Amino acid sequence: MPPPAVKPIDPAELPALAQATMRTAKFPMLSSMDGDQPRVRPVSPVKTEGFTVFVANLRSYHKTGEIAQNPKVELCYLDTDHNQVRITGVAEVVTDRGLLESIWAGNALLRAYLGTPDNPDLIIYRILPHQVRYMREWALHYHEVPLV
Repeated sequence: MPPPAVKPIDPAELPALAQATMRTAKFPMLSSMDGDQPRVRPVSPVKTEGFTVFVANLRSYHKTGEIAQNPKVELCYLDTDHNQVRITGVAEVVTDRGLLESIWAGNALLRAYLGTPDNPDLIIYRILPHQVRYMREWALHYHEVPLV
């Protein structure tokens, strides 16, 4: 069987294509390092600004220690058409009170499960992108997406 034909992509369209895939996929997989062992799990972003993704977490989760030891992470979005977006970056803990309250106000699930934004178990990570790559449906070729 021949490989799928690769449709050309206008580089100017890459940011929009990648963001559309992110919106469609909704729940990316987050990879982090547990010592020398990679770990992957689905996460639910609580806010997205361009390619900066905010993820809620609980202190008791294993990834909390992993990220504390090595904040380098990657998110992978895969939509139903097999389009992929991979965001490689660094996770940092959000401490800005206004931002935390804005995320809290916009997320009913957080409010239902955690009761208050001051819950000591709650951590919000901001994943700052260093690289964003997009692949269209099994094309076997990643396109570098400009960070805008």
